[in-house]
Amino acid sequence: MTPKEEIALKILNRHIQILAKQNIRFTEPVKNEYSFQVSVIEGKDKISLNVFFGKKGNKIVLQGNKDLTLYKRVSDTIFGEKLIEDKKPESEPVYPYIGTDESGKGDYFGPLVIAGVYVTPATGKYLRTLGIRDSKELSDPQIIQFASAIKKRNEILNDVVLISPEKYNQLYEKINNLNRMMGWAHARVIENLLNKCDVSEAISDKFGNEKLIIDSLQQKGRLINLKQVTKAERFTAVAAASILARESVIKWFNIQSKKYKIKIPKGSSSEVEQTAKQLMGNYGEEIINKLVKMHFKTSSKVFNK
Repeated sequence: MTPKEEIALKILNRHIQILAKQNIRFTEPVKNEYSFQVSVIEGKDKISLNVFFGKKGNKIVLQGNKDLTLYKRVSDTIFGEKLIEDKKPESEPVYPYIGTDESGKGDYFGPLVIAGVYVTPATGKYLRTLGIRDSKELSDPQIIQFASAIKKRNEILNDVVLISPEKYNQLYEKINNLNRMMGWAHARVIENLLNKCDVSEAISDKFGNEKLIIDSLQQKGRLINLKQVTKAERFTAVAAASILARESVIKWFNIQSKKYKIKIPKGSSSEVEQTAKQLMGNYGEEIINKLVKMHFKTSSKVFNK
């Protein structure tokens, strides 16, 4: 099960636990191609509760007759509760603050990169003037251009932790949990920035329990007020961090593609699988551990296991 699938299933189970207190019955969760699904039953009424997983994150969807009392109850419970849980200020956090984000976790090839950016009122205004936004909304050339503009401004303190595929595989074998690894890396970025600036606020995109980062912070870092927020890239510092993280990933792909004289694709598609097999044929099995995240399901196809 991929990390995205694990999160989706946890979300589904959490809502099941909440709804079960209302004497609502459920079928066992079923995994579809892009979602986990359960039937929600009360008397003769039945609707479906789905949690989708994909590139844009998790999405909760109810399916069924919207006129049913059951549908309205479940909708009020889930989305009312979600509204409260995710209630965060839409405006910028109080300056100064640190924003962190990661890139590369969904790519079979390449590193996992976590970046952090420290912004003040002045540098935050400068970044907004540039048009800084979530890296997922930008093309590779735009990423390179924005990253250059961020790094040219000396007052914009930043830090990048790149975990190469080989190091990633060593850590994953030891930790056996992607979210814990990411928590450790986000904590390292925050600690590195705290050695360069004095700040009490940090914000990151939500990928798991906040304790994953907090537990990895050292004495200085534990004094910081850390918030994990869904879609945190709407905040300037997190958006800037997402750009720096993605730039490092793009550069890795460009360098390795030139080195091995083959275009190394992103993601985890059939093209990715074929490229891995071709590289293995050209350079031997040992090369794969240096270029890919071995725990991905793609590895079983590459090695025909």
